[in-house]
Amino acid sequence: MSVDTATVAKIASLARIKVSQAEVEAMVPELNGILAWVEQLGEVDVSGVEPMTAVIENHLRLRDDVIGADPLTGGGVRDAVLANAPAAEHGFFGVPKVIE
Repeated sequence: MSVDTATVAKIASLARIKVSQAEVEAMVPELNGILAWVEQLGEVDVSGVEPMTAVIENHLRLRDDVIGADPLTGGGVRDAVLANAPAAEHGFFGVPKVIE
């Protein structure tokens, strides 16, 4: 795949980036180099490689999902919290409609 000055100008326009003609001409070989590198990555044989999400294997440390008795960290304070709400509806915060 190859990029020309018209393509770079169109990409800049779509991204709403103001670039001069000199900058467009300087970007053409840079973008072509990047695309060549990406095509080169496609030639690598990865048939025996397992997919991974990170280089280091991470495990999530989970805790029990319990409601404590402490009023600051636990439950049982819904009515006190909703007393501060400008509008409460059915045990929840009432918010204005934002969809037209």
